[in-house]
Amino acid sequence: MLTKQVYLADPCRASSLPYWKACRIVPPPGTVLIHEEDFTPANYPDCQEEPYFRLRHNLKAVPAPQLPEGFSLCALSLSEYAAHINRCYQDIGVTESELQQFTNRTVYDATLWIAAKDSRTGAVAATGIADLDREIREGILEWIQVSPEYRGRGLGRWLVCELLRRMQGRADFATVSGRCGNPTNPEQLYRACGFTGRDVWHILTPV
Repeated sequence: MLTKQVYLADPCRASSLPYWKACRIVPPPGTVLIHEEDFTPANYPDCQEEPYFRLRHNLKAVPAPQLPEGFSLCALSLSEYAAHINRCYQDIGVTESELQQFTNRTVYDATLWIAAKDSRTGAVAATGIADLDREIREGILEWIQVSPEYRGRGLGRWLVCELLRRMQGRADFATVSGRCGNPTNPEQLYRACGFTGRDVWHILTPV
């Protein structure tokens, strides 16, 4: 069983999931999660493999968040958050009901749900959702997305840095994970915002 001490010593190596999830979530039957250092592809010939990176931020040097000109903070309903998330991805999504469940978690923090709109049109341009594990003082980036038509304007960097800024003083570190090889290259964004690490986890599912 994963202990706090083991996790806090090296969070991204100790677990493929944030601590609170690792303690509560059981992988689906047949699913195996293996760290890169322990992974030998030949041992899993009948499994589909997908690698995910996991990075850490010490929250000591957070780049100043700068909301690009022409955009402003806005408040959204759960349905609006869900609609924006689903518009940003082709292969994954979330329902309003699932987001409602997020708000019932012990790690929910309303100040870590942020959104920006186009000040001219009112269109939602970017949304970010993060968790705060107060027990071990870990911040977790969950959903970070920018509408396709607004990418390349600095909104992704603003989302990440603003969420990290809001975690300072309440968390000792932050973690984030994402699929390796994602065409939008979120790993580059996170590293540009100060995340570090080389941990990769492989999710293996039966074919």
